[in-house]
Amino acid sequence: MNQFKFELGTKSVVQKRITREDTALNFGSGALKNLLATPTLAALMIEAAVKAIDPRLPNGYITIGRSIDILHENPSVQGMTVTVSAELIEQHDSKLVFDLKAYDELGEIGKGRHERYVVNHDVLMNKVDERCR
Repeated sequence: MNQFKFELGTKSVVQKRITREDTALNFGSGALKNLLATPTLAALMIEAAVKAIDPRLPNGYITIGRSIDILHENPSVQGMTVTVSAELIEQHDSKLVFDLKAYDELGEIGKGRHERYVVNHDVLMNKVDERCR
């Protein structure tokens, strides 16, 4: 049973100016030298979801990602600023579901859903240690 209840509609926004490190070239797609890489977009979406909930958790608790489903619909060029929002749309015990939206100066570039779970950090790390033995 989850002891945490979050208000649906809780939202967070992150922004990032696209640098060379954020481009597809940096992720092995040399044909797309100056375009935002999909892994970078996914990372920004995850960051926005974490920022929406994790600061509201008591010490010792974090959220961990379980799944992400995104559409990278439009290209963004190096130098543009990407704005990503994550809005909590569902909660089932410790399971949290976020609606994701991403924009640059020209309009929407992506959207999706992301599922995270609230967990106790120490319990998680004990499971990791057991698995790695």
